[in-house]
Amino acid sequence: MSQPAVETYRGNDRLLYGIILGVLAFWLFAQTTLNIAPDMASDLLLEQSFMNIAVSITALFSGIFIVVMGGLADRIGRVKIVMLGFIFSIVGSLLVGLAPSGTLGGTFLMLGRICQGLSGAFIMPASLALVKAYWEGTERQRAISLWSMGSWGGSGFAALFGGLMAQNVGWRWIFVIAALVSLVGMLMVRGTPESKAPPKEGYKFDLLGVLTFMVAMVALQIFATQGGAWGWTSFASLGLLVVAVIFGIAFFRIENHNPNAFVQFRLFRNLTYTGATISNLLLNATAGIIMVAMLVLQQGGAMTAQKAGLLTVGYAITILAFIRIGEKLLQRHGPRKPMLWGSYIVGLSLALLMPTNLMLRTYTVLAVIAFALFGLGLAFYATPSTDAALSNLPEDQAGAGAGIYKMASSLGASFGVAISATIYTAIAGNPDGVEWIEGVITFAGNQENLAAREAAFFALLANVVMVAAAILSILITVPKGKAVERASMPPEPAAPDKPGELA
Repeated sequence: MSQPAVETYRGNDRLLYGIILGVLAFWLFAQTTLNIAPDMASDLLLEQSFMNIAVSITALFSGIFIVVMGGLADRIGRVKIVMLGFIFSIVGSLLVGLAPSGTLGGTFLMLGRICQGLSGAFIMPASLALVKAYWEGTERQRAISLWSMGSWGGSGFAALFGGLMAQNVGWRWIFVIAALVSLVGMLMVRGTPESKAPPKEGYKFDLLGVLTFMVAMVALQIFATQGGAWGWTSFASLGLLVVAVIFGIAFFRIENHNPNAFVQFRLFRNLTYTGATISNLLLNATAGIIMVAMLVLQQGGAMTAQKAGLLTVGYAITILAFIRIGEKLLQRHGPRKPMLWGSYIVGLSLALLMPTNLMLRTYTVLAVIAFALFGLGLAFYATPSTDAALSNLPEDQAGAGAGIYKMASSLGASFGVAISATIYTAIAGNPDGVEWIEGVITFAGNQENLAAREAAFFALLANVVMVAAAILSILITVPKGKAVERASMPPEPAAPDKPGELA
């Protein structure tokens, strides 16, 4: 394909829906393990502790490699990276779906989950970069909305879809279907003209930066997910934290002023992009409220997992029904107002979930309303935030910048769930709960489940802090009005006089 043909190419629905199928393979199908993990562990004869690692490792590999793959997509081709992502998705889904029982099954499962994580890391930033390259104006906003339906909507339906599939046809079919969906998406994307960033003279792959980033993120993820079990002040936990800090500092020093850095810190000089990315991380961190609500309803309210899961259906419905409204709000008001409105609504949903002192029937009604509002708030926020981030990326950093934005999604959700789980487990595991709160709030009904109800209250309170921080970041960084600051990469600064010195 000649270069002029590539320049005149415009994205079409075949390409868009093919990309969305790849996004769904990760957010809908791969994420079902959050709900069906006990069934999988029982069928594969695996310990639940091993299963927990297999569930979390997908988000870990996605979060670690998403920026790396975004940067590579800019250099070697975004279509090529998306196609490789489809291959990882097909291989990973089949490894999980065809895993035998026993030790070998554990190997199949772990490799498959790693491949699924890599597929998300390949597809998400490269596909967003294609959206930026091949769609413009209102068409790009429509494409972002539909793309967001695949990610946000897919994750919303994952628990319900996984439960229904596991109960009626068996959990293995989830992953067989995922492989077929990825194959169809791959065929739909096939033949798309390649898109790359302008060639950069003297470019070298930033191997040292990637390695230090990986070590820092792996150490931080393990610290967040296992620190509670080991003890936060144990030698292993503190050792991991020290490793994360040391390699994080090394990563910053290596990347700072490195023209080949896979994370260009200069991108964050654009306040709109920075605000969109930070608020995206913080709002994704509120994913922990779903797990907290499910735990307190099952442990404190003696609900079945299926019945408790049905209470979240409003989340998936409203996010799909209203995500195009977020696009319209963006076109009318610019990104700031709908991003704030969405954050306020998420905060309201948390306020409705926090009164765990009420009777179960009343709390169940509040939970149904709260999850519907949760989806509505995220629907208002998703397209304006994503468009604000993409619109403020220079062309030669579209893949890497989109990768950072989506890394914020993955790591935000991962750390948010870990924080909520840690708070809940620490309090619920103590028979006395938090005694002083009982003098402030009166807990009606059954008094034998106080620890679980108090645990949920404080875990949800931590999520309120995250939403407040997201609102603050938007107020400080995203300008008022329809116009947003359009990015142009500032010129490469001169080398500092001292290593690591900021320009």
